[in-house]
Amino acid sequence: MDPLAARSRAIIRRGSKSFAAAARLFDARTRRRAYLLYAWCRHCDDCIDGQDLGFGQRSPKPEAQRARLAELRRKTEAAMAGTPPSEPVFAAFQQAFRAGRIPERYPRELLEGFAMDVERRAFLKLDDTLSYCYGVAGAVGCMMASLMGVRDAETLRRAADLGIALQLTNIARDLMQDAADGRCYLPREWLEEAGIPKNPAAFSSQPERLFPLIERLLNLADRYYASAEWGIGQLPLRSAWAVCAARRVYREIGELVRRRGAAAWRQRAKVSAPRKLWMAAAGLPDALRARRCARCREPPPRTGLWTAP
Repeated sequence: MDPLAARSRAIIRRGSKSFAAAARLFDARTRRRAYLLYAWCRHCDDCIDGQDLGFGQRSPKPEAQRARLAELRRKTEAAMAGTPPSEPVFAAFQQAFRAGRIPERYPRELLEGFAMDVERRAFLKLDDTLSYCYGVAGAVGCMMASLMGVRDAETLRRAADLGIALQLTNIARDLMQDAADGRCYLPREWLEEAGIPKNPAAFSSQPERLFPLIERLLNLADRYYASAEWGIGQLPLRSAWAVCAARRVYREIGELVRRRGAAAWRQRAKVSAPRKLWMAAAGLPDALRARRCARCREPPPRTGLWTAP
């Protein structure tokens, strides 16, 4: 493996064990591209949140975050324009961007999703939350699908649905961690309906009142997971297998949160290594079934689901 891909692989293994495990199921070419893209995505996220590979979040002051975001945008635009990057992470992005023929809109939309965090944007309605989920995860799903050779709009739309489902699951799992950082991704109208103060600092004292909203969020995630299945069926078998494995792991995280109820945030929900291995194996029949269904019928309607402009 070349040094750039090896460095990117090390980043994904430290930053996301779930995605690292699923990535092993890709064919060699797609796996390398996924490593390169992930390294850039991880770098951008860490830069904005003051993290190290997703850990130890220490959000910088707003003016520092704005400066970091502007620098990320500048370097990303330069890489897309063909300027040779001086930093390995942007060289990795440039290679993935070119090899996967990734449309320019998707990297820009990811950075726009991070801008919502930088601006501490208020999520007044569910559409605001879903727009954020699309920016920070749905756009990544579309970039990953591009790396796998997807070009048609309907399959890309289902890739975005999977990203949205994953991010809704993340929001449910990390509710209290985000609240400690002054963040809340739940729609404010949901909080108002439940009579819960909008200030995240108050969340830790009322998990029983918050859990029904989290359950509602996970039920919504299930609809996006279901919508994504048709798109998975359009992928090459090895790619479909890897995506199904990741989908199973994240759905399991959501189920752990559900089963724990109001105690969900006493310990971070995660899937054990043996369980991930089982899910990797179970992803293959999932992929075969998705491919059979996709060949036999038209895309199912996405009634009531949010769609990116």
